[in-house]
Amino acid sequence: MQAIEALRNAWRLPDLRNKLLFTGLILVVYQFAAHVPVIGVDRDALAQLFAGQGAGLANVINLLSGGALQNFSVIAMGVYPYITASIIFQLLTPIIPQLEALQKEPGGREKLQRYQYYLTIPMAVVQAFGQIAIFGQLSRAPIIPGFGSDPLLTLTVIVTMTAGTMFAVWLGELITEQGIGNGISIIIFAGIVAGAPGNLARLLATTTQPVYNIILFLVITVVSIVAIVIIQEGVRRIPVHYGKRVRGRKQYGGASTHIPLRVNPVGMIPLIFAQAITAFPAIIVGLFPPGPFGDSITQTFGNHQGLAYWLTFFLLTVGFTFFYAETMIANQNLAENLQRQGGYIPGIRPGKRTHEYILRVSRRITLVGALFLGIIAIVPGIVEFVNRLLFPTEFVSGSAANAALVITGSGLIIVVGVVIDTMRQLEAQLVMRNYEGFMR
Repeated sequence: MQAIEALRNAWRLPDLRNKLLFTGLILVVYQFAAHVPVIGVDRDALAQLFAGQGAGLANVINLLSGGALQNFSVIAMGVYPYITASIIFQLLTPIIPQLEALQKEPGGREKLQRYQYYLTIPMAVVQAFGQIAIFGQLSRAPIIPGFGSDPLLTLTVIVTMTAGTMFAVWLGELITEQGIGNGISIIIFAGIVAGAPGNLARLLATTTQPVYNIILFLVITVVSIVAIVIIQEGVRRIPVHYGKRVRGRKQYGGASTHIPLRVNPVGMIPLIFAQAITAFPAIIVGLFPPGPFGDSITQTFGNHQGLAYWLTFFLLTVGFTFFYAETMIANQNLAENLQRQGGYIPGIRPGKRTHEYILRVSRRITLVGALFLGIIAIVPGIVEFVNRLLFPTEFVSGSAANAALVITGSGLIIVVGVVIDTMRQLEAQLVMRNYEGFMR
């Protein structure tokens, strides 16, 4: 009831109502673009792709594109090239001193953001080539007949898909700047929510164990949501004291507060990046002629099957979680800011010792969050293994009876994370106007 009343209060405020309406309008525009197909697409080959062995890779990119790949629309690549460009800059910034210095300069983050946009264009061109090539191999028929042999058709498709990616990124930025924030995540969120009913219908239509799968789907969804909320909201509070300072006749400081360190400070970003990285090898090998090595890469990372894929996915998720957590701690300069403001952690010397203590505590609690994200990421693999044992005939027959793929664990984290972040932003706006928020 409190959440419903808060929503009603948010709708009464003209500026919040305009933000909500603007966000909804952008999502409608995105969905319209998601139904505009690229010229020359073979619908039968596309349907065979989503029904055959390539469904794993196709569903991941379809997730990142907000459902646009299912129609192979002009925005079929979605924001995936931008995510890849972001990964590259995130990895290079701590390594290249010039980029690290640029990040600390006034306006440096805006310049790095601009460079990410520039890098997105060549990444989109590479992905368009690789995506069409590998999907043609997986579906056993060209997705776009004549692509590669007809120069004019090839150039038209590449330019169209690259422009579609930049258009999708621009829509996300519009939501971030003029809507309710987190534009890229909201686009992915909308695609997940819109595709869930269709995924559930296909699951029940293809499986020979509908009762088992519907129960398993409900159990996975409920347990995952509860666990995600607990982990996402988990906080370790480090006490901080401020010394008393006297200036003239006034006394400052002497207060006590805390530094909140979250168990999962990076949300769903590691999962999105890990999915992008695991999809990249199959796209790269699609650029080269078929061979035994390329076929093995496609079989593992293109079909999202096997121990190698799930182990890689788990390790990348854990690794990206630690990497982003450490990057966030380093960028915040908590120890330096505390020392400058006269604050200290009881029992810890200011300066380097404080930084080491915060980093040590952060690593310990991040370990819990990283392992949680890793386990959530491989839930479909666990269900796949269980299905092999319980229903070997159904699995061998190629049925897509995997209840964890209706809404993947990463999809649930994105959905829950976006919902919580959006509620917090609306709550902050309501509290500023003396309304009760969504959460106490």
